[in-house]
Amino acid sequence: MARIWADIRIGAGARVRLLVPMPAELPSTLIAGICFIGRDGGPVKTLGGFKKSHHTVPDAANAVTNAFLAKLAAGDLATQAETLFQDVRAGLGYKRKDVALSVASPSATLTAKDFAVEIFYSLEESDPARYAITTTLREVRNIHFAQTQEFSRIFAGRFSEISFELKKGVAVEAVIDAVEALDGEGGLTVDYPSDYRDCVLLVEGVEAQVRCTGSSLEVVFPRGGSPAELMTAFAAVHAAFQISKALAALIR
Repeated sequence: MARIWADIRIGAGARVRLLVPMPAELPSTLIAGICFIGRDGGPVKTLGGFKKSHHTVPDAANAVTNAFLAKLAAGDLATQAETLFQDVRAGLGYKRKDVALSVASPSATLTAKDFAVEIFYSLEESDPARYAITTTLREVRNIHFAQTQEFSRIFAGRFSEISFELKKGVAVEAVIDAVEALDGEGGLTVDYPSDYRDCVLLVEGVEAQVRCTGSSLEVVFPRGGSPAELMTAFAAVHAAFQISKALAALIR
């Protein structure tokens, strides 16, 4: 397998140089199973549909208040989704049959021939006076396409998480044991709570946390980036996992 020296900058002021597989060599089936997730939000009262003279800020997050949020956010969501549609259509040279947009607040879905994007508004459960926007890029069918300058320009800085659904699932305890058996070899360490509900793996040289829940792997980065940037860092995680057969079996 050919490898490259990759300068990976994840986090303010942090730059590392790792020998990793070229992202293009990651299996296409692996990339297709990855979701790129971005998070944003703000105070509910700043939404375009919020009228100070008529509305009050929610004090709980439930079905009723989220339905209220959907009405408040409808205009903002429509504008955001339309802007994305136009950026994708013009930036990637798509024709009418290549891309479609569906908006039904609190969500919007852009379906393109090479990928799909969902934008979803919801109240923050811990602070219902604020709303959250979750943007999910999924079903990326071509890794080379995702690494183009045009694609990166459209989605620059949008995503800070990679979620990968484990096809067969895994016992969290088995993952912990596999990492601990390495005794630090390969720069892998693991942290976990006493009930083993999940575990967090750290890869030396990569400022991202890899959380294993048993059904999924979630790679969380400290700053937003384009899909191409996140895939380069994910390649480093993928390479580190190859040192253990048990861990390598998780990401195929």
